[in-house]
Amino acid sequence: MPDYDYDLFTIGAGSGGVRASRISAAHGAKVAVAEEHRVGGTCVIRGCVPKKMLVYGAHFAEDLQDAKNFGWTVENPRFDWRTLRDNVLNDVTRLEGLYSQTLENNGVTILPQRARVTGPNEVTLADGEVVTARHILIATGARPHVPDCPGSEHGITSNEAFHLDALPRRVLIAGGGYIANEFAGIFNELGSQVTIINRTDQLLRGYDESMRDRLLQISLIKGIAFRFNASFIGIEKQADGSLLVSMTNHDPLEVDCVLFATGRVPNSEGLGLAEVGVELGERGAVVVDRFSKTAVDSIHAVGDVTDRVQLTPVAIREGQALADTLFGNKPTAISHDCIPSAVFSHPPIASVGLTEAQARNQLGSVRVYQSDFRSMKNVLAGRNERALYKMICDGTSGRIVGIHMIGPDAPEILQGAAVAVKAGLTKDDFDATVAIHPTMAEELVLLR
Repeated sequence: MPDYDYDLFTIGAGSGGVRASRISAAHGAKVAVAEEHRVGGTCVIRGCVPKKMLVYGAHFAEDLQDAKNFGWTVENPRFDWRTLRDNVLNDVTRLEGLYSQTLENNGVTILPQRARVTGPNEVTLADGEVVTARHILIATGARPHVPDCPGSEHGITSNEAFHLDALPRRVLIAGGGYIANEFAGIFNELGSQVTIINRTDQLLRGYDESMRDRLLQISLIKGIAFRFNASFIGIEKQADGSLLVSMTNHDPLEVDCVLFATGRVPNSEGLGLAEVGVELGERGAVVVDRFSKTAVDSIHAVGDVTDRVQLTPVAIREGQALADTLFGNKPTAISHDCIPSAVFSHPPIASVGLTEAQARNQLGSVRVYQSDFRSMKNVLAGRNERALYKMICDGTSGRIVGIHMIGPDAPEILQGAAVAVKAGLTKDDFDATVAIHPTMAEELVLLR
């Protein structure tokens, strides 16, 4: 057997790469990780974690308004963007340190530089050093897509949104996916005038239509504007620093910030993958089998760079499974079916399993149960915002094939319910469960 420098060399220290590296080392492998940016990857550094902290901060806008009906007097509340921004970034730095410490405690070597694959078992670092490895893992994630239009350099992406010097007074957000709707909610609650433009007439493609419609309705009431069937013509920076955005089917719009949230592209360029025989998909995704192996036996890939399911917990599972397969004597392939997800909009959406449309197409016979209600907190606060819970069942067996929710704490509630859907439980199983009263979650066992 050839003598290699490492058993596993990982390129990218995001969620999937860190998990694969740590578990591989725990199995006894000699592991190194190359990371050209910061340990933690998109989720920890410029994605899920800091985004959720901004969501928490934004929620105080409504909580402070609602407080008076609960007997609290809150006079002249003021918001300071830089305080929130800096506290969030400081916690990101803390988490980055913990991720690095975890790798080091498990004996993983961290190499803070870019790496390129130069052979089936060879990696060349930015400083010119050549390293060999029995297995190479590509875990470089994805990056925000920026539309190709004149003046696109004047816009920002979610990466830069966390570092803004000031809160924009008027912000245009391009895209209809979860990132667009989450940042729309954040900026709107913090006082910005928000407009979403989308090249189609649908938000949140892939989510249940009832949830999408309800979010649009609530967002409009909250003051978020929408321009559908709109594509960029150009962005012009004006003398006063504002941006004049031209688009199809709508009048030009003057804003202070353009945020592109038009999808994410796998980070596979410049890694030398095609040159060594790794197959890449149409968008640059690394093509892998169910065990995360590429067309080259010694090279593997997990996480967003494979463009299978771009979710942090999925990348973590894939990294764990790969480590167990390669070094734990336990071949493991994870299932990408029935994966729960959430949109941390205002209010949030949570979903698992088939939408109603998907269920009708796949099963034919379907039964749908719904609850459309105001939470107790919203009733007392005088807020008319309504939650919507929806359960999709196989019309023949009663098996639950999907649950979809929009309302306060929907993601927290759905996590437990997702276990039931994954396990194949039925509507009767939910009906037989006693409700916890008074809660919003009890609506799941009272659906009619």
